[in-house]
Amino acid sequence: MRHDTTPAGNTAPRPPILWSIAGLDTAGGAGLSADQRAADALGVHLCPVVAAMTAQHSKGVQAVQPVTAAWLEAQLRALMQDMPPAVIKTGLLGSPELVHMVARWVDRLRADHPAHPVALVVDPVLGASAGGTAFASEAVLDAYQRHLLPRATLLTPNRAEARRLLGIPSSHEGPRDEVPDLAGALRLLGPDNVAITGGDAASGDSLHCLDWIDTDQAQGWLCAPRVETPHHHGTGCTFATGAAAALALGHTAADALVLAKKLTHHALSHAHAAGQGPGPVMARHGFAQGPAHGGAPLPWLGLGRELPWRLQHQAGDTAPLFQPFIPPADGLYGIVNTGERIAQALDAGLRCLQLRHKAREGLSAHLAQALGAITAQADATLFINDHWQDVLAALPAEGLSDAVSAPTLGVHLGQEDLLALGTADRRTLLDSRHRLVLGLSSHSLWELARAAGCGASLIACGPVQPTTTKNMPWRPQGQDNLRWWVAHSPVPVVAIGGLLTSDDLRRFAACGPAALCVVRALDGDAHTLHAAVPALRQAVQAGRGMPMSAPVDLGNPANVQLPHPVL
Repeated sequence: MRHDTTPAGNTAPRPPILWSIAGLDTAGGAGLSADQRAADALGVHLCPVVAAMTAQHSKGVQAVQPVTAAWLEAQLRALMQDMPPAVIKTGLLGSPELVHMVARWVDRLRADHPAHPVALVVDPVLGASAGGTAFASEAVLDAYQRHLLPRATLLTPNRAEARRLLGIPSSHEGPRDEVPDLAGALRLLGPDNVAITGGDAASGDSLHCLDWIDTDQAQGWLCAPRVETPHHHGTGCTFATGAAAALALGHTAADALVLAKKLTHHALSHAHAAGQGPGPVMARHGFAQGPAHGGAPLPWLGLGRELPWRLQHQAGDTAPLFQPFIPPADGLYGIVNTGERIAQALDAGLRCLQLRHKAREGLSAHLAQALGAITAQADATLFINDHWQDVLAALPAEGLSDAVSAPTLGVHLGQEDLLALGTADRRTLLDSRHRLVLGLSSHSLWELARAAGCGASLIACGPVQPTTTKNMPWRPQGQDNLRWWVAHSPVPVVAIGGLLTSDDLRRFAACGPAALCVVRALDGDAHTLHAAVPALRQAVQAGRGMPMSAPVDLGNPANVQLPHPVL
């Protein structure tokens, strides 16, 4: 729910509105102060609704005073008259009456706008990390369980808060495998999505912060390098509000959590001292830029309960886990469906090709023909779509030969195929990483994070334009998202989907991908294919020669560079 109308003479669209119903931190670190900084960083308008006042400093909370239910009602009623929310985020709610009040308002707003129901992000602030006065009585916990969790779009506790919400003694200790089970148990209480944050974990990976996400789109460990700083006041508030703001912008829960993870890492990197205890984290504009431009690194997402393969096998290394992909000089990545077309495309001068033959029937013959054609092309790369076992069978046991003297073989997988692999198949694929080039598709931020976590050699971003080649639910990525992929991926990015004309290639080549996939542009007989390649190659080179946009002023709120939603 949002207002898109603007005052007369002002053509700028209004940002979505986020209500944060939380506590006022006199130290300026957490609560509404942190929420305001996080919302500003994403370009969302925050309405700070005071649910509780605190007396605190950087070393602890000395007193908490919840507002009355009548006073909370007055704030919400005033906002509703003029500024209804797209998302409501809760923080410190100091009494059962306030929890009940929030639940009633969520129901009211959803009943009034059933087509665009307000989302609810619940950050269960049950105590202060710095210590001091407790925030939540047993009556408050009961109210959370009965009234907020069943209505929550997203719940963002840390492990100790998750345990307390489930009636288990509060602790950050315990085996890592416990966390997915806690999230599953919490989802049974009603939240649509759960993220259990791991920044407070007392044990585990000392180099990385591991959050467990359990959403309708994805499950897994969302990981980022741990920021070594004693200043972490407001981390949980920043993460929850970042996710709420991303939801308000239209992102799915899984993508919102990827952005929240980036925001929190960036905020920790810019934390500062403000007293004798832990200082505040500082969310700010520019967090979503690529690391080369001062932004936070892309987090990695694991497969199911496994840690990302990159963490298992080469923590801290920026190189791909599998064999590297050497982009073609002409920037063209041809995709054809038969071995005969592979031979024709090679003869036409293409040096990066994919055999996309979905059916098992006839695959052996097409693969044999494609391998026979590429053997004589030492500078060529051939990917086989999906059929990774056949690729492994075709590879020499001792590994890939020197790229100067032999072609390169690889496999390209969609993420549905990756997720469908059993434990033994995943192990076989991973054990073959030293002799295999791996390409992975990605259509969303969480799929980009997962592909990066798997240590892929290249990542495909698509569909960059509307396409009828596949029936997919994804919105086109466009040039803006492709630029975001290129800026954040640790490995080369190829653009795919809807690239039909020379003008398409020229425009998208200017976004910086390592290669552009052409499918329908290669249709026709061998003569047509030969005739098409030079024009396609010239279009890519023309696009690469186009001047890129001017450097972005990261201090200007108008230049917050966020990817647009894809679902």
